[in-house]
Order: sequence, then C-alpha cells, then structure tokens
Amino acid sequence: AEKPNIIFILCDDLGYGDLGVLFQNERKAEKKHVTPNLDRFAAEGVQMRRHYCPAPVCAPSRASLLTGFHQGHAEIRDNQFDKALPDDYTLPGVLKSIGYRTAIVGKYGLQGEGDSPETWPAYPTKRGFDDFLGSVAHRDGHLHYPAHEWPLGGSEQHRSKVDIWHNEKEISSDLDKCYTTDLYTAYAKKWIIDSVRNSANDPFFLYLAYDTPHAALQLPTSAYPEGGGLTGGLQWTGEPHRMINTARGEIDSYIYPEHMEWANIEQRQAAMVRRIDEAIGDLQRLLHDLKIDDNTLVVFSSDNGPHRESYLAESPYNANIFQGYGALGGIKRDAFEGGIRVPTFVRWPKRVKAGQIDKTPSQFHDWLNTFLDAAGAPLLGQSDGVSLLPALTGMGSQKAALTYVEYLGGGSTPPYQDFAPEHRQRKRGQMQALFLEGYKGLRYDIQSPDDAFEIYDVEADPGERNNLAGNSPAFDALGKKMLDEVLRIRRPSAEAKRPYDSAPVPALGTIPNQDGFQVAFTPGEFSWVPSSARTDDTITQALNSIEYLAKSAGLVEIEGHFTVSKTGSYTVTLESTGAAVLHIHKALLIDSDRPGKLETTHSSSIILEAGTHPFRLRYLTRGAAVKLAMSGAGEVAL
Repeated sequence: AEKPNIIFILCDDLGYGDLGVLFQNERKAEKKHVTPNLDRFAAEGVQMRRHYCPAPVCAPSRASLLTGFHQGHAEIRDNQFDKALPDDYTLPGVLKSIGYRTAIVGKYGLQGEGDSPETWPAYPTKRGFDDFLGSVAHRDGHLHYPAHEWPLGGSEQHRSKVDIWHNEKEISSDLDKCYTTDLYTAYAKKWIIDSVRNSANDPFFLYLAYDTPHAALQLPTSAYPEGGGLTGGLQWTGEPHRMINTARGEIDSYIYPEHMEWANIEQRQAAMVRRIDEAIGDLQRLLHDLKIDDNTLVVFSSDNGPHRESYLAESPYNANIFQGYGALGGIKRDAFEGGIRVPTFVRWPKRVKAGQIDKTPSQFHDWLNTFLDAAGAPLLGQSDGVSLLPALTGMGSQKAALTYVEYLGGGSTPPYQDFAPEHRQRKRGQMQALFLEGYKGLRYDIQSPDDAFEIYDVEADPGERNNLAGNSPAFDALGKKMLDEVLRIRRPSAEAKRPYDSAPVPALGTIPNQDGFQVAFTPGEFSWVPSSARTDDTITQALNSIEYLAKSAGLVEIEGHFTVSKTGSYTVTLESTGAAVLHIHKALLIDSDRPGKLETTHSSSIILEAGTHPFRLRYLTRGAAVKLAMSGAGEVAL
C-alpha cells in the first residue's frame, strides 16, 4: 500500500482538560478555552482518551517518543534535560531508512554537551532528521520571542534572548517579532509544500514540536491571518527581519477580543492555547489544498500535564484557573492522571474512521512501531512499543500495550480544591505507575521495593479518589502482581537510581509446561531485528539445546525458560555474528542491534530470584550460529 505522510504534533504542557472536546466545552465557567479547530480534528478521527506520556515532564517524554523505549529502558529519565539522545534507532531514522523525508520543527532539548551543531553529539540532523528549525537547548524553549529581550520576565534568564537554529546556522538575529508558535507553523507549512512539490513521490515525516503553552506566557503580535493553507494563514517569507507574515507590530501585545475583560494572566494562557488551535486549522487546510489530506496520518498530543508557570514577575499562574487537568487529579510532574494522561487525537481519512473514541491505555513509545506498521515495514524488535494500527483502523487484533511510568519529582501536588483531599500537597519523590489487568497501580514517594501500590479504576474514577488496594483478596493479589511486574519490565539506570533497582526479578509462580526451546526461523533480509516476522514459510521446531544453525539469511526467534538455583546476580553472555535482542521476562537485557554498529560479544548482569524465568532471543543471521551462556550466584538449567 502507498506509504502515508506522517505528521506528529506535540504541544508543551497542554493539559488533557485544556481542549474543548475533552473538557472545556462542558465546563461550567464563564472563562474557558475555545478550540473549534481541534474539536473538529478530533471529530474527524480517533480520540485516544487513555493515551499517556512516559513521564510527567518534557525531556523523558520526548526521548521515549523518538526512541520507542518506555522509561524503564530509556537512557534519558527524570529531569535529564539536554542529555544526548542515544545513537540508536530513532523514529525519524527508521522512517528515513524506508524512504521518508524527515524534519523536526520546534523544541528539541536532547542534544548532549556542546555549543554548536558540530560539537553537539545528538544534534537533530545526527539522529535521523534531514532538516531542523527550532531551539536546541532546553532553556531556549522557555521564551517565545527569540530575537527580543522580555522586560516582564521574572528573572534575568527569563528576560534574555534565546537561540534558534536552522540546520547549521543560528538565526535568531533574523527573527524580529517572530512568535514561536507562528514561526514554527509557518516553517512547517513551507517544508510540507516544498516536500510535496520537490519530492512528490516520497512520503514525509514531520515532527512539529511546539514550545507552547509552556513557560513564559507571552502573547502574539497580532490576530491570526485570515484564511489558511496555501494562500492564507501564516506564511513563511524567508526575509531576514520579516521572516513570517505576523512579524509586525509590537511583541507580546495581542489580546483576543473575547478576552478583553479577563485578567492579564487569563488572557495570556488562553491566547497561547487559542493560537495553537488556529495553527492546527491552518495546517489541516494546507493538507487539503495540496490534495494530500486523505493519506496523511496526523497525530496531535502533548508532552505532559498542565503547568503552573508564567515567568512573569508580577503574575503567577495556576493550572486550576482553567482546570487544565479536566476531571483528573494532578498536574505536570505528577504521576496522577492529570500529570500523565495527555490529549491525543489521530486523523487519517484514508484508513481511520471519523467519530471514534478509544479508551485502551497506550503510550508514546508505541508510535515508532505504529508508524512503521502504517508504512508497511517490519516492527522494531528492541522497542517496548506495539503497533496501535489495529485500534486506530479497526482492522486486525490489537496487541495490549505496556503502559508504564517512573519518575523522580520534586515538590508536591498542588492543594487545588478539586483534587482528592488525600492527594493535595502530597510529596512526590520517587513515583511509579503501571496499568495491569484494567487497573492503574500507583506509588508515590517510594522508599523500598515492598511499598504497596495504590490501585485505581481510572475509567470509573478519573480523579483517583477511591483506592481499591486492600478491598478484597482479588485486589491483594493484583497488588502483588504489580510489585512483581514492575521488576520484570525494566532495567536500572546508573544516572536515575530507584529504591527497587537492587531487588531481584521475581521468578514465575508456575513452571511452564514446555521442554526445551521453541525456535522459529524466517528467511529474508532485514534492516533491523524485527519484533516478529513469521510468514507462511517460517520453520518452527522444538530444541533441547540452545544451539541452532540456520541454513540461510533470516530471523531466528528462540523462546523458552531457564531455572536458577539461588537468588543473586547472574551474567548473561551472548555471542552472535548478527544483530541480536534478548529479553528476560520483558526486561531488555542485551541489545546489539544498533544502526551501522555490530559487536559480536555482549554481556549484561541481572539480579534474579531463585526459580524459573522466561526469555526471548531474536537475532539476524546469514547462516552462523549464536551462543548464549549464563553464570552467577547459583546453577543455571537451560
């Protein structure tokens, strides 16, 4: 099938309840956000009412989106702003490898140490993007007039100019009166137009990462230009000092007429949300004008829950002014629903029916494999994500997504009166959330691996007011399963330590009724280790030995279990002439599948409880065998 164009639009700190269709339209208040374009966008596709960010702050969320790893495997966790995105498969990189043109427009913040495109190890064009226009450093995404100082800022940092890069050049001095929402929308439109006109036969992937409505609450220069699409709306002129058609008038000045009687802080937050809504309408009209709307897959989302920041010296902002969390509890930096459930809509007229609402949990790391599936490519085996295509299109069987959050947060949940009393001013600390068997497990301020999970039915109780833990033997058993599962799905990070890092991975409660290993071989050439590639000519057999010699190039999948006699640390060594991925339970223990890099020997250690543990090994071969060995605290029976 024809590959779709793909656009992923990510807002910064836009809450689940900030949009009309999700909450504002039903909100009983005179002052509310109005988002007609996004409401229409939602009605023309799927509303994902249970979609979650990986962590309730921007850097880890964006990193998980681009790498396909949840926060139990990601290299960027907690508040590791400006840390380098690993040199591995990335969302733009895998799409580029199958024929997509790729671009990022907007906020990045995953570049690593350095001060220029030459010295930043993970600059966007080094991680799969063909084109980049936006802010690199985390702090540069906090202000929305890069060429201007902002005298209203509450600190020197919030009054100064910031850098904007276009590929290898820093261009902020050319961006007089350019408001970033307008700037990024105008350039995104230009890039789409150029892609269609210059490479009509090649699909494109655009990651449009707005830096609003986050941080400095700044107003646009003027009303949104009339019309939209090819000839109206925002336009890129490319002229220094008048780069876009709204670069005129006074910065930070335009108040929407319907907001004139509101307080200053209300005017500012509402204008930022309204501007995003108008930009989405402009972009949708462009797709229609270019006649590519039907086969363009567009995802709209946000990186975490609503903020309580203004960066104004005299006017603080609180998320309860517009109830940006909706009927949920918690905000940005909380693992409550308001901090991690994000507004997400998907529109793809060719394959996604309008008017759908999906309530199954899913998360950012699922998008990489979803987009590969949409493009007809094998799914990435190292990724924690599943393809969401069956749920979006209604075709095929949807595999359950693993939805998991871990985060170290400072401070406490704000004491808003519409939050559950027991959650107000609750200390955050080490937090963890896991969705299992239809329920959400939640832990705050974790002190030990044995700290019990609170259990919530967030479909019936979105404000998390009724903790079900301890209510029955069934919930006692579920709480124990949650404690076991969070140890089976993740790996420790030396730079983001957790109280449960040294806890042994629990063994299976029952021993599988299976002798030896199940081996499947699928012949073919693969660009990466796929999650599975079984076809009609796949050969499946049972073995009593771990050695398997394939007779031709292809994918080997070996699934089985092993038993360790004693609780302790075990080292796993893998020798393979091809790329390989090894999971024990759902924990990614060895990943030798990195683009352009192949090391034949890998080892990794894991603390295991005495008993039986499942494993799954997948590797690419051209006829050579693979060798897997384990040693450690006790005897190992493979």
